[in-house]
Amino acid sequence: VSAAGDSYTVDVDHTFPSLEMTHMGLSIWRGKFNKSSGKIVLDRAAKTGTAEITIDAASIDFGHDKMNEHAIGADWLNVAKYPTMTYKGDIKFKGDAPASVDGQLTLRGVTKPVKLKLNSFKCMPHPMFKKEVCGADAEGDLDRADFGMTQYTDGGAGKIHLRIQVEALKDG
Repeated sequence: VSAAGDSYTVDVDHTFPSLEMTHMGLSIWRGKFNKSSGKIVLDRAAKTGTAEITIDAASIDFGHDKMNEHAIGADWLNVAKYPTMTYKGDIKFKGDAPASVDGQLTLRGVTKPVKLKLNSFKCMPHPMFKKEVCGADAEGDLDRADFGMTQYTDGGAGKIHLRIQVEALKDG
């Protein structure tokens, strides 16, 4: 993470990366990760920044116990061998506001590029903590087969839509 700019610590109680994927082409399954952490650095004057999110892969929650068990197993997230996922990227500005993140996702020991579009980005004084807080809604797509999860990926069924809604408090 770059030392230039203002540093923010991801609020673990308000940040829940999630995913959406087809279930046999019949419906869309949605799951979220209940544990994540990270750092955001913004240099508004230079219109640059970085984002780093670490996700506890075992914290996946589809709201369905059998699906959770399958997701953490060797065929899918393989949390015994790869307990965390990380996303690291460079924040790109459009005008004065962050608009996207060009980054790398490391999942199951494989690192691949994943670009995230920022649907929203806002900073304001936090009413309780009396320091700046920033929030964003980011989304992008990946193919799970690219990360070694090849079971049931025929015909585009391996597409995963990743979302990361994040809030981060300014350090200091």
